Order: sequence, then structure tokens, then C-alpha cells
Amino acid sequence: MKERNGLRGTSEAHRDVPATENGGPFRGGWADTALKSPPLPGAAYAAKRRSAVSERFPGERIVVPSGGLKVRSNDFDHPFRPHSAYVHLTAEEGSSAVPDSVLVFEPTGGSHAVTLFTRPRSPRDGGPNGTEFHGDRRYGEFWTGRRRTLPETADALGVEVAARDDLDRALRGNIPTRVLRFEDPYVDARVPPSPQADAELVVFLSELRLVKDAWEIGQLDGAVDCTVAGFHDVVGELRHATRLERGERWIEGTFNRRARLGGHALGFDTIAAAGAHACVLHWMRNDGPVRDGDLLLLDAGVEADSFYTGDLTRTLPVDGRFTDTQRRVYDLVHAAQSAGIAALRPGARYGDFHTAAMRVIAEGLDAWGLRPYGASAATAESDLYRRYTVCGSGHMLGLDCHDCAGARGETYLDGVLEAGHVLTVEPGLYFQPDDLTVPEELRGIGVRIEDDFVITDDGAVCLSSELPRDADEVEAWMAALR
Repeated sequence: MKERNGLRGTSEAHRDVPATENGGPFRGGWADTALKSPPLPGAAYAAKRRSAVSERFPGERIVVPSGGLKVRSNDFDHPFRPHSAYVHLTAEEGSSAVPDSVLVFEPTGGSHAVTLFTRPRSPRDGGPNGTEFHGDRRYGEFWTGRRRTLPETADALGVEVAARDDLDRALRGNIPTRVLRFEDPYVDARVPPSPQADAELVVFLSELRLVKDAWEIGQLDGAVDCTVAGFHDVVGELRHATRLERGERWIEGTFNRRARLGGHALGFDTIAAAGAHACVLHWMRNDGPVRDGDLLLLDAGVEADSFYTGDLTRTLPVDGRFTDTQRRVYDLVHAAQSAGIAALRPGARYGDFHTAAMRVIAEGLDAWGLRPYGASAATAESDLYRRYTVCGSGHMLGLDCHDCAGARGETYLDGVLEAGHVLTVEPGLYFQPDDLTVPEELRGIGVRIEDDFVITDDGAVCLSSELPRDADEVEAWMAALR
């Protein structure tokens, strides 16, 4: 970048920024911009979750860091996204989240005093850290924008707040301490590890998120609504995408724009897989063409400002009409998903919806005379069709797309569905383009259909019901938007 008026452009930001004694030209002359922050909508729910942590670990110190910035390249960091357990216990939102914050539960009597240690605003008074405002490219507000004051954070989150610089004193003392590890190197170094105790904390924090409260379900509903809107946007842009060498990138960008306009970000990298790329489960290169006559598998989700995410998949005929072969595959996956959905109810085993979906897939493939090469009567049923449908048919959904991954098997994968569980149902069939065990007409066809559900007292509600699912409905929807 060229120099202008003797100043280097921001591409030179990797160089040390010269400190100015006592603030230099930055000292003095600043207006009082303190604000009164109303409580965040989720703060009261987060307080109940903190109470659950306190009840589970009496007499122990619990330390839950937000995590910090991660370098993308040289002096550029990835956008900050706090750890989901930290979000769950604070109800922090979007770009207000501050890197290197730490939530500390200090035992007191039969309960805990909870304090959030976080960065205050960049000082302008030339005192300690007085040059941070202009001299620190990672945390200085001249570089990264305004943070809340400590009182503002306390008001917004409904928790006691202290400066991050005071954290050292809070971690002293011979008190049994459990830490959410590998998120904050300073905390990890300051508190000796206790592998079993720390692992138990991870499990508890994950399982605490299994049953969603009413506020969480509302956040997920909003995230799914915004995700549905993104799918409408994509269908409207399909024709333009076919004119581009890397049309998948156009599809990706179209959805990503909706995610940033309607939410905080993406819940995960968008999968925009056209043609044979749909046979790659996590196709995120998105660098191929989008051609009439092919299918487009779009797997995408909007992350709300509260960090809760949607996760939907549709497989769409690019020109608006399924071929006979494409429809045959699509209809089988649709039937499998419908069977899985019918199995969702409180008290059902978590795996029942997958079993129901795979039974339909198996019967359909048998009817087509398809069994993977080498399959015999001795082949385990669970392995019989994995060549064509390698993964499970769904997962828990929440702050993480694959939520509650640290939960024990008996409470999740081998557990029982309860009211308040939110999960996806997403069976698929993937016929690799070089698979000689299937007829040539099927090679390169990948189909997945995914919707999001909340378990209720008497069944399940589809959060994404506004998005067409049946093949005829998909074609009619696409015709209306083209």
C-alpha cells in the first residue's frame, strides 16, 4: 500500500506500533461514552445454568474460559468465537464477546460466587495499559472497536465482573479446581491439571446442554428461519450460478450473505456441492461449476447472534426438474427421512430414527438389486450398505452444529429422547462416480435431506417445515422462484 501523508497503510500493521509516553497525542480530550446496558434476553436462563454447575461441584473452584484469538496468517486472526460452554453459562452474544474472558466459580459456603474476568475498555488516561488503545493491534479499540465497560458487561450478563488482570489472584489458593482445558494457555499453566476431574467437567458441561430451555428453543427457531431464508436466496440465484466457472462459490456466497445479514455468522462452512461433489460428505472447497441437469446438495446453517445454529440440507435439481433417475434416488432418501421423523418421540431410543431410516434405505436398495461388492449373508447388517450411506442419520443441535459431543454414550447416542432435545434427521445416499458396483446412471449422484426438530411432550415439531421436502413440492418451489 502506498504511503499517504507520510503514514503507512494498515498492511504494515504486523510491525510493532511505537508506544507513546503517557499516551502522547492520545491522552486527554475524550468524551464519557459509558452506557447503561440492559440485561441480555438469555441472561436469566444462563444464571440457572450456573446454579446447576454450582450444585454439581460443591466446594470446588470451576474455571471456564471463553478461549482466545487464533492466528489465521501472520498478523491476522480468525474472527473470535467463544467456547460454547462459556456462551451457555453467560448468554454472551455475537461481536460483544471478548477474547480471553474467564468465568470463575469460587466456592463460598454451600454455593459459589461467580465472577467473569474480562478485558475492560482500552484506557485513554496514560496509566497502566495506557497505550493499548492505539498501540495494540489485537486488543486496542482504535484497531478492533469499542468494548463494553466492566459495569456494562455486569449489567448485560447479570454476573459480577472484574478485569482480566485480576485473574491471577482468583486462581491462587489450595482449592480443588476443575478447568475447561486447552482454551486459555495462561489458565492451563496457572492451574495444575487434574485429568479425571477436568474430564468430568467437560462431560457435565456438555450434558447440561442436552435439554434446551424455552429461550434456547426460540433461538434455534430463529436461526432455522434465517437458514430457510438463505435457501430461498440460493434457489433465486441458481440460474446465474450456471453461467460461472465456479458457480458453487456463487451459491456459497449467496447463503453466506444471508447468514451475516440475519445472524452472527455461519454455524459451519457451507457445503455447496454440485454434480458428483455431492458424494463428498463435507465438500467445502466449493470451487466447481453448477450445471443444468445436475443436482446441487446444499448443507448450510445460520448462526444467530446468540450463537445457536440451524443446520439444513436440500438436494436440488439445478434446472428445476429431477430426471427420472435423480427422482428415484431422491424419493428413496425422502422416504427414509420420513420414516426417521416418524420415530421421533419422547421415550424413544436416540438411535431409533436412524434405524428406521436405514431400514427404508436397505429395502429400497435391495429392491434395486444393489448390495455392495463382497456383501454376503454373513455381512453384518450395520455394514451392509455403508458403501452408499457411510454416516449416521442425524445429531443433536444447539450452540454447536454437532452439539453436546462430550456427553456420555448413555446420555446421548445410547440414551432416550426427552422433551427439549433438538436434533437433525438427515439420511443420504452417495453413489461415488467411480463405483463399479452400481449402474452407470447412478454414479455421481448424491442426495441428502436434512431438517431440524425439537422433541415435545407428545412427539416432535419440525422447525424447518417451511422448506419444501417432497420432490414435487421442491420442483414447484423452485419454479416459483426462478
